[in-house]
Amino acid sequence: MTAIIPNNKKVILVGDGAVGSAYAFSLVNQGIGNELGIIDVDKRRTEGDALDLKHALPFLSPMKVYSADYSDCGDADVICITAGTAQKPGETRLELVSRNLRILKSILGEIMKTDFNGIFLIAANPVDILSYATMKWTGFPPERVIGSGTSLDTARLRQTVAELIDVEAGSVHGYVLGEHGDSEFIAWSNIRIGNLPIESWTGPLDAEKKEAVLAKVRDAAYYIIERKGATAYGVASALARITRVILNNENAVLPLSVYMDGSNYGLNDVYVGTPAVLGANGVVKIAEVPLNEEEQKAMENSAGVLRKILDDSFIPIDNEK
Repeated sequence: MTAIIPNNKKVILVGDGAVGSAYAFSLVNQGIGNELGIIDVDKRRTEGDALDLKHALPFLSPMKVYSADYSDCGDADVICITAGTAQKPGETRLELVSRNLRILKSILGEIMKTDFNGIFLIAANPVDILSYATMKWTGFPPERVIGSGTSLDTARLRQTVAELIDVEAGSVHGYVLGEHGDSEFIAWSNIRIGNLPIESWTGPLDAEKKEAVLAKVRDAAYYIIERKGATAYGVASALARITRVILNNENAVLPLSVYMDGSNYGLNDVYVGTPAVLGANGVVKIAEVPLNEEEQKAMENSAGVLRKILDDSFIPIDNEK
């Protein structure tokens, strides 16, 4: 399929909280896109943020930035949804599900009144569940509904390993897979630093050492939320990178939350975090990571956790009138 290169390079952000405002600043600061519209239930906040961002433009690249309404969604190339209730200290992302599903359903109802035909980028949590719900409620092809998935978790892994062996994070190659949440796991068998396996640098890694790294990666959000109330900069940077890849049709391999149709990992009808090739039309191909037996079981377990949440929470809300 020939990629349709976005002409407008227009992004609509829905949700102007901690993550949304950091994402908006990342787009403006990095010159990603030509147009950014910001939507939130708090119109005064979006008006203030839009004006504040405009005042940064003389130092950066030109961009149209404004407080938007849902009527502005029709010709957007990317709609990024960060709106939702905040994760409370000690609360898991999955405990957010019922509240944020109802918020999402309302948002999508407004967007689908327009002619929007671009890419949905979901960042609100629990992101794998909300990505699935977006695909189902909009009827969009799954390749055009993506979640931020384990992009941030993978960045946290690479930074953690980089600090452990004193190299820069860009030299660490590896992925966190599965749920963006408590059942995520590290594909240790595939981690490389440069072209060498991780244990060439660290020496043997026993289960205790691996668990310590996983805990630091998996629990980072809880640590940050307890101290400053919300995560923002890391996920905003991940979203900005994803957006740039779409708008520029880069066909880059990124860790995302994408739909499983039975062709990869033996999983079906669920969104999970995995590397995928991303371009202007959305997901081009899932880059399945070869897993050992233990890792495959972890992937199946993570998908099972998400599937149960879908059965327990999504289906009842989906059936609501």
